Amino acid sequence: MSEQSVNEIDKKEPIPSPSLELDAELVLEPIPEQPQDPTKASIEERLPEQIDLADPELYFNRELSHLQFNARVLEQAMDENHPILNRLMFLCIFSSNMDEFFEIRVAGLKSQLEYSREKNGPDGMHPKKVLSLISEHAHKLVRRQYRILNDIILPKLANENVKFIRRTVWNEKQAAWVKRYFRDNVLPIISPIGLDPAHPFPRLANKTFNFVVELEGRDAFGRENGLAIVPAPSSLPRLVKLPDDVCEGGDNLVFLSSIIHAHADQLFPGMTVKGCFQFRLTRNADLEVDSDDIGVDLAGALRTELQSRHYGSSVRLEIAENCPLHIVDSLLKQFELEQQDLYRIDGPVNLSRLMAVLELVDRPDLMYPPFSPGLPRKLASSGGLFEAIRQRDYLLMHPFESFSPVIDLLSEAAKDPSVVAIRQTLYRTGSRSPIANALVEAARNGKEVTVVIELRARFDEAENLALASRLQDAGAIVVYGVVRHKTHAKMILIVRREGAELTRYVHLGTGNYHAGNARLYTDYSFMTSDKEIGDDVHRVFQQLTGMSKELKVKKLLHAPFTLRDRLLDMINREAENALKGEPSRIIIKVNSLTEQKLIQSLYKASQAGVKIDLIVRGICTLRPGIKGISSNIRVRSIIGRFLEHTRVYYFFNDRNPQVYLSSADGMDRNLNNRIEVAFPLQDYKQTRRVKKELEYYLADNTQSWILQSDGSYQLSKPRKGEYRSAQRALLSELADNTR
Repeated sequence: MSEQSVNEIDKKEPIPSPSLELDAELVLEPIPEQPQDPTKASIEERLPEQIDLADPELYFNRELSHLQFNARVLEQAMDENHPILNRLMFLCIFSSNMDEFFEIRVAGLKSQLEYSREKNGPDGMHPKKVLSLISEHAHKLVRRQYRILNDIILPKLANENVKFIRRTVWNEKQAAWVKRYFRDNVLPIISPIGLDPAHPFPRLANKTFNFVVELEGRDAFGRENGLAIVPAPSSLPRLVKLPDDVCEGGDNLVFLSSIIHAHADQLFPGMTVKGCFQFRLTRNADLEVDSDDIGVDLAGALRTELQSRHYGSSVRLEIAENCPLHIVDSLLKQFELEQQDLYRIDGPVNLSRLMAVLELVDRPDLMYPPFSPGLPRKLASSGGLFEAIRQRDYLLMHPFESFSPVIDLLSEAAKDPSVVAIRQTLYRTGSRSPIANALVEAARNGKEVTVVIELRARFDEAENLALASRLQDAGAIVVYGVVRHKTHAKMILIVRREGAELTRYVHLGTGNYHAGNARLYTDYSFMTSDKEIGDDVHRVFQQLTGMSKELKVKKLLHAPFTLRDRLLDMINREAENALKGEPSRIIIKVNSLTEQKLIQSLYKASQAGVKIDLIVRGICTLRPGIKGISSNIRVRSIIGRFLEHTRVYYFFNDRNPQVYLSSADGMDRNLNNRIEVAFPLQDYKQTRRVKKELEYYLADNTQSWILQSDGSYQLSKPRKGEYRSAQRALLSELADNTR
């Protein structure tokens, strides 16, 4: 699709970026490289034939690239094209992303050092060096985050009459109301802990909200220790809305931290409170279920491990910036942390809890307006989904197109007396979701329901255990996939008796079976009754639920068996065509790209002259723009209103384009250590459609960040009158209509 045709879809002018000092730190610095041998020429100075494609100079560090993705999310809070409450949401998302980054990635690096299991990645950087660089860059990001909150977001919200009232400016009525709130709601359930030999330092759970209080004086028992810990009860809201009768209009909110801080003296009667400082401890939250120790009960092993998740080793301490040094040093010693693990905070220690603003404040004018997802007319008709899918394949792109046909397909199957069996994989869906409800109904209606639940979906383990129990209680067969390989494929197989035959109906997707995520994530859904695809999905389920040798599949690509090798074959074919002077092209859209053999294959294709466009939302360790190696590779990241989640693999294939959609990213874990599938689009119109939608992303010049050869990202800046947004174009083309 030409740039002109994209312009015709979306001509809205962007709001100019704010001219602020904050812009000086727009993105992270270039990713540092491993120091090279000074006697060895740099990668740019060597001839292509002198370069080993495994050379560490050709790869960015995975963890630092991950941090850069978080930086791009943070920058959305600076983008005035987003409504102000959505900008606040991006600050919250950044905070949540950073929590997980420390809980999993930083914790993993620390564990390597603790147990002397250091392992350099393809970039050659030692874990100790990586941790040092993470600390340097993460501190910059956190400082920037709070400057954006305090200097931009909160003042702009105040201008819209949404105010966060600090305790230093409470009027008499507000102070009296807060005092009553503390007396009635906080004081009865809070448990201050004075520190002395009989009261050791409490065991604080991961990411809980706490205060360290400095005291002066002796208590009734003559104790004089000087410090106390006050855990904030998790049952209390972190934000409290003041009633209208104590305010002068608008929405007025106070932080729980302000309420506790203002009344800390009531927690220690007769003592003098010299200081009260909020802090939060982040711990290692990565579950380590040893495959060799699981025995016959994965669910039981996981339940046991979940109990200890909240008390892993310490990895980060966040604390109020005005906390005295001697208290900070005491906490660092208590948690066995170093100075580089300390983050002084100018505001609430857990910004992700500011998401509560969306529930407390009814201001739809400060958010993106809602939209109605589009729906193909034949799927919306009353003829039934089985009839529609029997006639043709359907491809939907969420959230621009409705997720309801996926839910309706299962609901219809649950009630249809002709349906005899349903099989489905579930990774993240929720135990009370519409999908779960339909499967429960189907099982209770006597269908043969088999569900493969991946219990180890990170941070959804407890929810998936509850879902498994609910399905089993309804009579469904529940299995947990393969012990050493997470089941990440997204598949539904419905077997329906039609006359003397059994017909298979299939749904395959790039995203999770979660209706809420389907309104926030971009994903493809594919529905078909194609016999060979139905046979392939049946065989994959056979492997998951039973035990067998590798089963041949005809149309699907199946990890860990055929997916990576077939992708390499298709990349190599494009390279061969380019060497013969034939047209060639590769477009890949994934969340992350780190798998070394896949990257090396792309380097070879670039050397052969293949034009390669990579749309990589998050981590990318491939280094583009190196003369003679990757000069034909362009990498961009799209960050916008919706989370980009589609995985697409496009190959020109000598003028007969091939498109595969998949749940798999270009990562080692996806291609080699998970159960994944990629499915082909066989209809030319659907292939052409996906290519057009990829071109929207390649033409985007407003939410597109271009990866440079030094590892930095540059935000595209449109010329006047040339504003192009992929997500806005897709909303315009696919949503709000029935086709």
